[in-house]
Amino acid sequence: MEGIAKEVDTSADGPFVNGPLADKVPGRTSRTPAPGDSSRSTSDSPAGALTVEAICAELDTLESASVYNIETAYDHAVELERAAEELGEIVAALRARLIQADVRIRSGEVTAVVPVIWQVNQWADANGCRPLLARSHLLMARVYRDLGDVASTLEQMVSSMEALDEDTPSRIRLTHLMKLADALDESGSRDASHERYRQAERLAATIDVERHVAVLNNLAYSEYSAGDYERAWEVVERMLTISEARGYDPDTTIMDTVSRVQVGLGHYAEGVMTAEAGIEMYDSQELTQADSLPEALLTLAIAQRHLGTTRDAERNLSTLKDAQKTLDRARAICEEHGFVRILVQIKQEQAELYAASGDYRKAFEAYKLYHAAEKDLVSMQRAARAHTRQAMFEAAEARQEAERFREQARRDPLTGLRNRRYVDEHLPGLLADAASTGGAVTVALVDLDHFKRINDTCSHDVGDQVLVAIAKMLEAVPPCDTGASGFAARMGGEEFLLVLNGMTPTAAVAKLEDLRASIAARSWQSLTGDLPVTVSIGVTASQPHSGQAELLNLADANLYTAKHKGRNRVCATSGAAPVPTPSGDRRRHRDAPLPADTR
Repeated sequence: MEGIAKEVDTSADGPFVNGPLADKVPGRTSRTPAPGDSSRSTSDSPAGALTVEAICAELDTLESASVYNIETAYDHAVELERAAEELGEIVAALRARLIQADVRIRSGEVTAVVPVIWQVNQWADANGCRPLLARSHLLMARVYRDLGDVASTLEQMVSSMEALDEDTPSRIRLTHLMKLADALDESGSRDASHERYRQAERLAATIDVERHVAVLNNLAYSEYSAGDYERAWEVVERMLTISEARGYDPDTTIMDTVSRVQVGLGHYAEGVMTAEAGIEMYDSQELTQADSLPEALLTLAIAQRHLGTTRDAERNLSTLKDAQKTLDRARAICEEHGFVRILVQIKQEQAELYAASGDYRKAFEAYKLYHAAEKDLVSMQRAARAHTRQAMFEAAEARQEAERFREQARRDPLTGLRNRRYVDEHLPGLLADAASTGGAVTVALVDLDHFKRINDTCSHDVGDQVLVAIAKMLEAVPPCDTGASGFAARMGGEEFLLVLNGMTPTAAVAKLEDLRASIAARSWQSLTGDLPVTVSIGVTASQPHSGQAELLNLADANLYTAKHKGRNRVCATSGAAPVPTPSGDRRRHRDAPLPADTR
């Protein structure tokens, strides 16, 4: 058989895939079609001739396929939807519609399919169709992952698992279990993700080799992402051994993982060979997924960059030029299809490539573009909302896990504080309780003064350390031992929110003044050198009629006033109208440079 004949080389050249790379050159071997891949013309099976049983069998096959023949699967799903509608089979028609959406996601049309998926989700929820509900949540998770929203991906996968029942076929359960493992891994819950990968591997081994290899591939990439390249290679070896023993030919995704691990181990020439072979497979195979190609191209560019720094000057320049061409091709594909997550990684690699070429000015400019793109991606993650019904798992242990996953989605990953999603869910309730009891809730917006200067002068890593330190000080403000309550949240960038409940506004303002003074008096020299770290705070207290938007706007106006009066101060009102300020000027004033004589 022409599978991967793998050998572990313990010499200085290190582990690599021997021989079989040449065997996988396009034109010599085509990949074995996955279950459900259909290359037949839709005319082979006229819609009117299909029975309900035949339609459902076709849908079962397509839904369980890990990859599609993009060019034919969509048309086939359209045919099945039409046939199901003619027979009055609503569920089957909606299943076919979701398959069409799945094909479009895999071909790069990510955001365009959201309305279709969401309509099916709402129908399934209203009509108690659990398989359809689980499938729609799974596809929404794929959308959010492609958009870079890790928290919403995890929420959608939790919901998809909740919707499965005891009668769910093992191949469908495996798909959901593996995607949950992926989501947990990307959210940083490695222990939980590894447990799901182990469960998925046990289940996949009872189904077929393709799914078994897919689970191991994802596990290997998980170890690679964590920086444990030796363990990643152990999983790769196991994956390749199973592939060879069972006659399974590798695809682009598998070769991409192998190449990444080889690069991580420092075996750059082998990494280039493997990545190039994977790209050739993509170009030669009918079974394609749109984001696989830019991912593989990015991996090749990384391997070429590393290889280009280990050769003599002439070969070095040639290899680095090849890396730039590869990266340009990946960038063009991402910009065409809207692959935001991959595009951010490409911008980062561009900075690395300029630096490897010795052009440090361009490297610095490219890094700034990468950082701006990364911030835009974070903003998009924060704005995205999973409009789904969150239900508890039936079993007590499952319910606890679901709560833990949701907790992760409501925390800022850098500081550990609550995030805007938590604020939107909990602040309205606190205001309603205060209004009913005649109490008041004090709301304070805390903004670091001249934070951009710290980032630009010291580095963004130092800026992150300052944010974490400030967050710890904010978290200690609500006095839990006095019967008062509240929380601290990061609203974005260098802006935080403090909510204080169960104390008078006067007492709250006094605590905030103590906070401001403590931050200003703290020794920051080990982090920022001679640059001071101070905050401006805008404060207001709720009235019986106050709503969240009104309070935040008033606190924001008071924050502007604090900035306008010289920064490093607390400005408070008790529910009066905000100081008239053009809204477009507020943020600009906060970011304005501090005069030289006041630094």
